[in-house]
Amino acid sequence: MAERFNLNNPSDTEFNEAVEAALRYIRAGEVIVAAAEHGYAYLANAFDKEAVNTIHILRGNPIGVALQVFIAEQKVALGITPTLTIQQQEVLNRFWPGLLSVTVKSQPGLTWNLGDERRLGKVNIRVPNRKFISAILQQSGPLVASSAALVGSKIILDLANLSVYESDIGAVFSEGTLTKGEPSTWLEFSEKEITLQRVGAISIEQLLPLIPTISTPNL
Repeated sequence: MAERFNLNNPSDTEFNEAVEAALRYIRAGEVIVAAAEHGYAYLANAFDKEAVNTIHILRGNPIGVALQVFIAEQKVALGITPTLTIQQQEVLNRFWPGLLSVTVKSQPGLTWNLGDERRLGKVNIRVPNRKFISAILQQSGPLVASSAALVGSKIILDLANLSVYESDIGAVFSEGTLTKGEPSTWLEFSEKEITLQRVGAISIEQLLPLIPTISTPNL
């Protein structure tokens, strides 16, 4: 059985103990479940191929799907992607941490496989705005992240709906029933333009002052 931690109104000591436990499981190659902004998520070391594959199995992902990566802060992105324009950095500075997901070209030297065997040459990254996950990221390095729901199912707001054997994950960190909300807005950065792939919590109107020439081919 997965070890369970209750993070509803924890004391500072309980919170810190939960962070240390999460780090211990992640470093041991385990998958954990914790609350992102509007749903519970699987998290694991982005550089641990077996842990990444476990998330794909738990989710029922089709072959070739690359998982998203959570990072602690904007400067980490500079180690993941070769170049960010000044405009792109301003966008990240405005909306991170928060519900902005960004697909960027990945550094060729990165030794990870997020599920696509590195064929795509891209990675989707985000700095989450959630106290517990943020505290983990400050010490863990990049984490792969994916909804704890099966592919095609609704996001998990209540852990009672978690549909996996708890023996398949290391630990579960409960924050009670979460509030439903909009998904992240998804941008793709290239050297020449910024493309809006999905509108979510951040609207086009919020983006336009920083990206007046934003491309919206899929909307």
